[in-house]
Amino acid sequence: MNAARIKMLETFRAEDPTDPFPVYALALEYQQTDREKARQLYELLLDKYADYLPTYYMAGNFFMEQDDLTRAGELWQHGLVIAKAQADYGTMKELQAALDALE
Repeated sequence: MNAARIKMLETFRAEDPTDPFPVYALALEYQQTDREKARQLYELLLDKYADYLPTYYMAGNFFMEQDDLTRAGELWQHGLVIAKAQADYGTMKELQAALDALE
């Protein structure tokens, strides 16, 4: 965990609460050191910024690492629906590969 980076991301988050990127970046920062904080941030992203596509792959990986394979699969599946709606074919391929590996 990089304290300076976290401080900077918190500043960005405060400056523009409509931007999901700082929340996403914070979740990634906390993922290895404070799993509960990372979980809270992923849940916030999924609730408040449901169309922010990068969340689904990384949150799915996070929950898979927590041995919550059901939640990981649900996130990747939901992300796949959003990726299709956004015509983001690269992300669709990535999410489908994650789902295929899960099965």
